[in-house]
Amino acid sequence: MDGKAIRSCVTPFGSLGKAEITTIEGLGTAENPHPLQKAFIDEQAVQCGYCINGMVMKAKELLDRKPQPTEADVREALAGHLCLCGTHNRIVAAVLRASKQMGRT
Repeated sequence: MDGKAIRSCVTPFGSLGKAEITTIEGLGTAENPHPLQKAFIDEQAVQCGYCINGMVMKAKELLDRKPQPTEADVREALAGHLCLCGTHNRIVAAVLRASKQMGRT
């Protein structure tokens, strides 16, 4: 919402007003994925898919705010999201890969 990742599951639709909303579908397409989406695919960072939308959107917020994050930055930014499948390390690698692919590191 307005460039900040929010928890859509607890945000009432009526509270959005005229905010600009971007969802994971708005980042890229199947034919032309956003570098962050491509990095998640390349790192095989998805298993069940439960956490991925939130992880990707929070990672995008991080990369927009800090184009050259460290591993510690990524882990801190994603600390509020849980990956129960055990791909958290791949998710961190995907965010760092996306930063490099976007020419940010």
